[in-house]
Amino acid sequence: MTKFKIAQKTILEWDLRGCLYLNHLSHQPNIAQFFKVISRLGDWSFWVISLGIVWLIKGWGFSIQMLYLVAASSMGTLLYKLLKRHTVRPRPYQVHQVIRLGERPLDHFSFPSGHTLHAVLMTTVLGSLVPPLLFILLPFTVLVALSRMVLGLHYPTDVLVGAALGAILGGSALWLAPVFSIHLWV
Repeated sequence: MTKFKIAQKTILEWDLRGCLYLNHLSHQPNIAQFFKVISRLGDWSFWVISLGIVWLIKGWGFSIQMLYLVAASSMGTLLYKLLKRHTVRPRPYQVHQVIRLGERPLDHFSFPSGHTLHAVLMTTVLGSLVPPLLFILLPFTVLVALSRMVLGLHYPTDVLVGAALGAILGGSALWLAPVFSIHLWV
């Protein structure tokens, strides 16, 4: 067996163990309900409210940055949908009968986690615009990422890759928005 195959097998075993461990938490009804609510808020409502708060705090002067955030979020949606279509990784509950489905999935495939991608993206951008919001945004983002595994919808690697993509897109939005806003106003 090649080193690549051994590493791949090790990652897949770690992925399943992590998913099983976190999904086992959903066997307690209060925990399952808590993460179900977190997951639903992470669909869009929490982020729209957060975006509105930042806009109220920062005013119209930050409209360009907000447009870049919306553009980055749209790119994130396109990216994760393309990756899901090409990787076609089944969700954990579809493959392993011991994994309990805690929430209806928004789409069919697992890799990467779109919820985590958007949570990290939004936290990166909104947290940089209004740093005190990080006290709310960071814990919520961690809870969204955990919810995807607790509810049996994603493996840890799905969540990690979603987080990495969200950080890249969020950082890109922050980097590009000021550059382009200067050119737009000159």
